[in-house]
Amino acid sequence: MELLVVGDVHGCFHTFTKLINEHWNRDKQILVQLGDLLDRGKFSPETILYAIELKKHNSDKVYFLKGNHEFEVIVHLEEGNENWLKQCGQEILKQFERKSLDLVNYISWLKSLPLYYETDHAFISHAGISLTAENPFEESHPESVLWNRGQLKNIGKLQIIGHTPCKSGRAEFDNDSNTLNIDSGVYLPKGLTAVKINDEGKVDEIIFVPTLSIDVTV
Repeated sequence: MELLVVGDVHGCFHTFTKLINEHWNRDKQILVQLGDLLDRGKFSPETILYAIELKKHNSDKVYFLKGNHEFEVIVHLEEGNENWLKQCGQEILKQFERKSLDLVNYISWLKSLPLYYETDHAFISHAGISLTAENPFEESHPESVLWNRGQLKNIGKLQIIGHTPCKSGRAEFDNDSNTLNIDSGVYLPKGLTAVKINDEGKVDEIIFVPTLSIDVTV
């Protein structure tokens, strides 16, 4: 099947649902979101609940991957994470409290998220396969598929990543590593990007939805 790969959402619920409602063909496309569903934007609880429902009702056609922000939340819930609390955690906890929700109730779901989605022609992860990482799937390592910001490895198929917002505010392709970065900085606020990939691993269309003002504090 074709793929619809969506970049970092960061709690921008209304922008995310607009993209899904207008551009995802459930009959023809597998939906893959490459991590960082939460933090930064104003609607992390709504985004998580929406993702859980999408997966529940489309289990074989929807895949949410783990990003570094999901990892940070898991660390906080299991052992405490002052760094996350200082960056954006306090606000996220308040968002959940305002909805009468407890973030700890979602830890099992967050921990269950896979690190990558792979086909014969494409490899999708949050931050990509590093050129130098000995084990790119060691979650806490700075060169892992959750954290890497260094040079990427050409793995013989298209990599699709997010994690590092593109300076241009649009998807950017790196020819050396055959990698497409689709993090267009939805929370900055710029917009949310998705890419349609055909059965041969070729890019059919790049979709850009400008960030809706309701999702962010400017």
